[in-house]
Amino acid sequence: MPIYEYECKACGHRLEKLQKISAPALTDCPACEASELSRLVSAAGFRLAGGGWYETDFKSGGTKRNLAGDSGKSGDATSSGAATNGKASA
Repeated sequence: MPIYEYECKACGHRLEKLQKISAPALTDCPACEASELSRLVSAAGFRLAGGGWYETDFKSGGTKRNLAGDSGKSGDATSSGAATNGKASA
């Protein structure tokens, strides 16, 4: 179940509520009891990073990157190899 954030337009009180997706939005503020609550849009509290997730395993093309840290290791080796090959043949 997702956690929704609410803010009262009347008094500015903020709260979080664990609710089902199908549950109706809250309307009454628990602090001032006004019917001025509105649901806020917020980012997820977690990030899928590291090996085994879509971001690193199913990239098309030759570029694979890991958002958690090892970005560009294969690209650096390829570019330094190309520079060495270019100097040797010149």
